[in-house]
Amino acid sequence: MRQELTLDTFIQRLKSKPLTDKRTGQNVQYEVNDAAQAAFAIFFMQSGSFLAGQRHLRQAKGKSNAETVFKMARIPTDTHIRNLLDPVSPSEFSDEYRFLLAQLAESGYLSQWYVLDRRLAFSLDGVYYFSSKKISCAQCQRHEHEQGTVYLHSAITPVVVAPEQAHVLPYVPEFILPQDGTEKQDCELNAAKRWVQQEAAVLREHRAILLGDDLYSRQPLCEKVLSNGCDFIFVAHRESHPALYAVVDAIANLGRITTVSHRHWNGRHGEIWTYRWLNDVPLRAGDDALSVNWCDLQITHEETGETLYRNEWVTSLLLEEENTPEVVACGRARWKSENENNNVLKNHGYHIDHNFGHGQEHLATTLLTLNLLAFLLHTIAQVADLIYQQVRQALGARRTFFNDVEALLRYLIFSDWHSVLKFMFDQLELEPD
Repeated sequence: MRQELTLDTFIQRLKSKPLTDKRTGQNVQYEVNDAAQAAFAIFFMQSGSFLAGQRHLRQAKGKSNAETVFKMARIPTDTHIRNLLDPVSPSEFSDEYRFLLAQLAESGYLSQWYVLDRRLAFSLDGVYYFSSKKISCAQCQRHEHEQGTVYLHSAITPVVVAPEQAHVLPYVPEFILPQDGTEKQDCELNAAKRWVQQEAAVLREHRAILLGDDLYSRQPLCEKVLSNGCDFIFVAHRESHPALYAVVDAIANLGRITTVSHRHWNGRHGEIWTYRWLNDVPLRAGDDALSVNWCDLQITHEETGETLYRNEWVTSLLLEEENTPEVVACGRARWKSENENNNVLKNHGYHIDHNFGHGQEHLATTLLTLNLLAFLLHTIAQVADLIYQQVRQALGARRTFFNDVEALLRYLIFSDWHSVLKFMFDQLELEPD
């Protein structure tokens, strides 16, 4: 495995990263980096009790894996972690996503996510990760209800996806927050436009194609994507695009929409996949309407004629018979944002909707950023670390692996993460692939 992609290298980068520290005076018990490493360790280990176990281990043996594996100078308390990280902006960790993506590209592993002639598809989706009627901060969104005000945190959590790739790669999130100089609450579309502008250099480098649901297929965002050298494939429903579908329907009635059908076997019965596409149609009404290309897919049961699936998209990519199925496959890969990203983050050990700490400045957003980085490191190990892959496969359930790791780190001292994996590999008597 390329050294730059290992957890051990990431921990060293985290340890040396300059982070905001607003404290004054000489009474400094813990470093801010210790707090960041401690929070990351909790998320990486998927255990809220990990640090408590390491404190007991240190009392018994004079040192702990918090120091040796996660490189903390001292193990901060939960209160210190929250207080030290509250002033730290999540943007201070953004370069770690960019670094890891670049290392995946240089090592060749990123090719597993290439689509449409070596391009990357970034799927955008919003997620709520905090809600309370009592706890709030200056970064909260406020929703007024009959029962009172609800305070919320949400973010766009972009992921790199590919139709045939089960894993997703989390990328720099964009938080939906009150913005300076405006009285209006922020919204997902505004956050998406900021993210495109902020990540434009990386997006251009990878000739990015942005994916999103119907919310994203609005002209201002589409124009922002194009002006930054990228393309898009966005869901576009009839109800929200009346002018577009007036043109599509008129041309369909003339019999001039290109249509192609393919038969597929799903293992139980035949399916008929019918693609239709139309280039150069207006996204909205008006003389300034952006010209886009439209396509849809309908899947029907071969025997009964029942509609099994239907969806439609607008894209900046020119549609032809040779590429339309792949464009549609990319558009459909957007669901991985929900299934392989948001669902995993909420239900498979990351618990992003749990209140790990809220703070008054950046704590909630910074903790989510570190949690997403833990998810990214897990994903990288799953595709790039052969020892990790073999150990995970041998132990079966994901939870079994993390329970075993936590148990080992509670009683034994390891010099680094590679040593932990190597110990498990040897004790399981596995053979190198």
